[in-house]
Amino acid sequence: MTKQDKANYVMQALEELYPEVPIPLDHSDAFTLLVAVVLSAQCTDARVNTITPILFARANNPYDMAKLSVETIQAIIRPCGLSPMKSKGIKGLSQMIVDLHDGQVPKSFEALEAMPSVGHKTASVVMSQAFGIAAFPVDTHIHRLMHRWTLSNGHSVQQTEKDAKRLFPESAWNKLHLQIIFYGREYSPARGWSLEKDIISQQIGRKSLINQLKS
Repeated sequence: MTKQDKANYVMQALEELYPEVPIPLDHSDAFTLLVAVVLSAQCTDARVNTITPILFARANNPYDMAKLSVETIQAIIRPCGLSPMKSKGIKGLSQMIVDLHDGQVPKSFEALEAMPSVGHKTASVVMSQAFGIAAFPVDTHIHRLMHRWTLSNGHSVQQTEKDAKRLFPESAWNKLHLQIIFYGREYSPARGWSLEKDIISQQIGRKSLINQLKS
């Protein structure tokens, strides 16, 4: 079973399991999504979704967010963890959006990644989920599963992203990366993993064994 065969099977199985995939982070526009993604670093989406309504009640646009002090932002977002760094980042990126982009979140990787607390993965999420531009954000679930499914070597998230973009059609990236995340949470977690529950890994292993026996 080639990697492309495995990738094709993964796409088919995930489409059957998750024909519709909601965006996990609650947001109302590109700016609130950007802030939510920054907050999600080393924090669960569920917790972020309990904190963002409080933060956005104070400031749901870059103009108002830039006016808040770092201390005010930090006090609100503390339950999300890494609050000193994230609060500085949120205020800093808000000011950059105001000063450099007329208050609008830019639609380019280069501009997004130039902002504080915005790395390639965060930029990819915004480009994909806010603007519908093809991207393949690689989080811990995707990195883990691409390796488990022997679609990537697991050496780095950069390599995982390259492999995913090579194996899956660009038209599927925006939906597929969410499908993999949902699957990882439900069927193939980092802890307490069971092959019996991980039905895709089961089938890939079974199909590979059958092909070996036929050869």
